[in-house]
Amino acid sequence: MEDGPVNLREFQELAKRNLPKMYYDYFSGGAEDQFTLRENVEAFQRIMLRPRILVDVSKIDMSTTLLGYNMSSPILVAPTGSQQLAHPQGELATARAAAACNAIMVLSFASNYSLEDVASTCNAVRFYQLYVCSGFLNKLFGPLFDTFCLRFHCFITCSFEQFLQVFKRRDVSATLLQRAERNGYKAIVVTVDTPRLGRREADEKNKMIIPRNSNLEGLISVDADLTGGSKLEAYASETLDPSLSWKDIEWLKSITKLPIILKGIITAEDARKAVDAGVSGIVVSNHGGRQLDYTPPTISVLEEVVKAVSGAVPVLLDGGVRRGTDVFKALALGAKAVMIGRPVVYGLAANGEHGVRSVIKMLQNELELTMALAGCPTLRDITRNHVMINHERPRSLL
Repeated sequence: MEDGPVNLREFQELAKRNLPKMYYDYFSGGAEDQFTLRENVEAFQRIMLRPRILVDVSKIDMSTTLLGYNMSSPILVAPTGSQQLAHPQGELATARAAAACNAIMVLSFASNYSLEDVASTCNAVRFYQLYVCSGFLNKLFGPLFDTFCLRFHCFITCSFEQFLQVFKRRDVSATLLQRAERNGYKAIVVTVDTPRLGRREADEKNKMIIPRNSNLEGLISVDADLTGGSKLEAYASETLDPSLSWKDIEWLKSITKLPIILKGIITAEDARKAVDAGVSGIVVSNHGGRQLDYTPPTISVLEEVVKAVSGAVPVLLDGGVRRGTDVFKALALGAKAVMIGRPVVYGLAANGEHGVRSVIKMLQNELELTMALAGCPTLRDITRNHVMINHERPRSLL
């Protein structure tokens, strides 16, 4: 690159130039009409900032904590699968870049490199994404299987690098949890919006090929048929369990002492249920617009979820973050932190580990500048009064 990108949009343009169409479509695409995909980004543009002046901003402190873990800024790396499609070093490069920026990385369940490989690449706080299903073993053996899990797997835990996605075999989920805990992952993030795979038309047209999933080797084998869609779709239909329910969260809590965060909540009703279930955090997310189309953009429902939990647990936001001003807006509406997924992959495709590091640093620098210009020397100074949504704008008296 002669001149490096100056914003995240330019990283996306470089990624599109560097990647085969199938892979770019896989990372960038959304479900059906892609309405939610577009709205996730555009909704931020309908929120205005209300800066305060004559505030001493000679020193800006973006540091924060999440579940007791220190972060240099309220920006996490979201779980994004199959990163080797973007760069040969895939998740290894992303892990090193996140560590260099003191940003918590959530390793995707669908990572090409094993959770052991990623854990050994550098010393850092990480979370792990896992899809955990109630399972056909449970359907066959019922309470006997639950008793077995409780008795023999009560020590199994996962980590904050875990996005739990539920598998039809609880024994597979328990094994992955045990491996994650053994390798230092710090919490469980359960993805709860995927009882079935959303319809991603670009992947169907491209007949998207299933990338290698190192974490499942020796645990499960799925021979996907290309008939009628993508291999990814066929793979998901064989592994995801549409019977996933709140009882599965109870089961998960029974086999781990680590904090559990639910990702994929966009309503006050579900947020309150999550708190009642005893989870340690919530991620407001619509899966990056890849699941159910025409759900609201996450930034538009963030405040609803924040009010529903009333400070009981931290609330994070995922989806559509492309500027430091977006991070600021999310914090003003009550988010503890934000997650970024696609921008990280675009940075990886553009320039490997250095590209990912540049993406994270770019957002951090933009947030720091926004805080200074808005008169907020610390994250605690960012309040609801610093933003104004469309319907709150004063109308003309003409």
